[in-house]
Amino acid sequence: MTTTADDLVTLVRGFNPRTNQALIRAAYAYGERMHEGQFRHSGEPYFTHPVAVAAILASQQLDDATIITALLHDTIEDTPASYSEVQEEFGKEVAELVDGVTKLTNLQLNSSETKQAENFRKLFMAMSKDLRVILVKLSDRLHNMRTIKAMRPEKQAQKARETMDIYAPLAGRMGMQWMREELEDLAFRVLNPEARQSIMRRFIMLQKETGDVISRITTDMRKELSKADVEAEVFGRAKKPYSIWRKMEEKEQSFSRLSDIYGFRVITDSEEDCYRALGAIHRRWRAVPGRFKDYISQPKTNGYRSIHTTVSGRDGKRVEVQIRTRQMHDVAETGVAAHWSYRDGVRSKNPFAVDPVKWIAQLTEQFDGEDDHENFLEAVKLEMYTDKVFCFTPKGEVIKLPRGATPIDFAYAIHTRIGSACVGAKIDGLRVPLWTRVKNGQSVEIITAEGQTPQTTWLEIATTGKAKTAIRRSLREVDRARFIKLGRELARSAFEHVGKRATDKVLATAARALRVGGVDNLLEQLGSSNRTGREVVSVVYPELGLVTGEEVDRKRAVIGLEPGQSFDRASCCEPLPGERIVGITFRGKGVTLHAIDCDRLSDYEEQPDRWLDLRWHDGSHPAVYGATIDLTVANDRGVLGRICTLIGEAGANIADLNFVERKQDFFRVLVHVELRDAAQLHSLMLTLEAESDVATVSRYRNVNATGEGAAAGGHLP
Repeated sequence: MTTTADDLVTLVRGFNPRTNQALIRAAYAYGERMHEGQFRHSGEPYFTHPVAVAAILASQQLDDATIITALLHDTIEDTPASYSEVQEEFGKEVAELVDGVTKLTNLQLNSSETKQAENFRKLFMAMSKDLRVILVKLSDRLHNMRTIKAMRPEKQAQKARETMDIYAPLAGRMGMQWMREELEDLAFRVLNPEARQSIMRRFIMLQKETGDVISRITTDMRKELSKADVEAEVFGRAKKPYSIWRKMEEKEQSFSRLSDIYGFRVITDSEEDCYRALGAIHRRWRAVPGRFKDYISQPKTNGYRSIHTTVSGRDGKRVEVQIRTRQMHDVAETGVAAHWSYRDGVRSKNPFAVDPVKWIAQLTEQFDGEDDHENFLEAVKLEMYTDKVFCFTPKGEVIKLPRGATPIDFAYAIHTRIGSACVGAKIDGLRVPLWTRVKNGQSVEIITAEGQTPQTTWLEIATTGKAKTAIRRSLREVDRARFIKLGRELARSAFEHVGKRATDKVLATAARALRVGGVDNLLEQLGSSNRTGREVVSVVYPELGLVTGEEVDRKRAVIGLEPGQSFDRASCCEPLPGERIVGITFRGKGVTLHAIDCDRLSDYEEQPDRWLDLRWHDGSHPAVYGATIDLTVANDRGVLGRICTLIGEAGANIADLNFVERKQDFFRVLVHVELRDAAQLHSLMLTLEAESDVATVSRYRNVNATGEGAAAGGHLP
């Protein structure tokens, strides 16, 4: 049945007698005219959809601008209507809201990770300008999900997944729990219809076995509250199928073993009555330990206030009870939207309604400066999709954290400076490891030390987006300083190699030509191996940058050493020019080079002061660097000779051969060859692999070697 303009105006006047009904009627007529001739997948006139969205928002008692936006939300995108025309007819406020919804509609939130992160940023930008844009978008999605059966099956699945992953959690985060539950259940109906039907059937069977449990418990609660002289309304309901399915999955329990599948709500006149009602319920039924939460004294960030408790009867069946006042209930139903809602004909003055500007600022604060798409997306999802725990500072201040948070998260929630200087923590007076999970009601004390900086391992410990972002930022700053220092050395060496100097002016010219945003950024890219010295030289001196004829002197082969420092290659991993390397210092012996993935580096994990950031010089190196190839070849006449010939033709010199294993048909041999770089080794191994008499070929690394230096050419272990 189509909602007419009169129906909609009547609906709005029911909660806002001062509504501008002429403007609502005008918007209705304008939208109907613009969408004329357009139809939905179901065959209905398209305009029935904007009207239904407006009705959903009217049921939330929202202001005229939001309801008019709903009527017009698809006009700019799908009809001849323009922004200027909508502004002229309905004002700037409505035009901006309609434009915001249009932009949100064009976001593909379920696309690739990079695109998804970028679109989430746009989503938060739209929210920060005016949260009503999201309210319209959520209501738009709700109506589309209610009528999703008219879509193609693959489109249904896509929309349902997007709803489950993005829109339902967003509605929950905004405090609109009823909408979250309905969106989840509608998506569940599409994504797993068999599971939903199974739960519905079990509900029917349970009702036949036990009768009307809801009516019975509601009556009992009303009697207990009346005895305690508490005036309250009591409502009961069965939980939504998806909510039950999620509990079955999380607890790995069957339907018959789940106990709290019914929920009851007690609405009182005052906050004092909430606690009196709680006392009456706990006197009558046994409270379940660990299932009590007081969100009245510790409200959620979206303004939600209620007392939650779970009680069990003599038969062991559990029920969840929420106790709140009427004003708290209004906020619980509409969440952040309560800021714009009307009650009894006037704009709501609900003391529990959250200022949307402050709420969105809180939500987006921790995402500032997070440039990496994967990390940004992780931070968004951590903040949007987690339940909260409440813990205390030693002074009694309350800190809200996601469930599963650690003292590291607690420290960063207080202040980034406290988090970065954290060296330990006490929970309820006892010293605990930093990876300990904090629980509701605990008192947490952070121990700090001057000079402490965030550790890489903290990324595994932290759970909040704010903490992870701050840790990454700090680690990046430390890395950046180190990379800039190494990059300067690399630049100096690269320019000296062609007889030039890497002056500040030369580097500034290179940075400008490469458009990297300054000399420090250029040096950081050099130091982190994202750009080569040859590229930088080429952009300043094109005629010199590609000179490659001169071989790199072995004494100058490694960049990053102090003047006069000597080096050797580790015999365990035999790093070659072109591979990523680190140096380990040995007193009186100079520096030993290791490949970045060498297992022996773990021996020096507790001695970070001995590690050096090093890099091989760009250019052509002499063939003096030994590496060992592990070959399994056919035991046949002339095979070994052919292999030696192939190695020689590849420009490598055989320094040693060691037969490890001899069989009747095959033998295994370690061949130590002298090479220019890793690229030559790779090319040689491909050549050998193509030989028909070679069964296997791999690079040999001696994990039992000491990890100390070997000569340039070296020898077999």
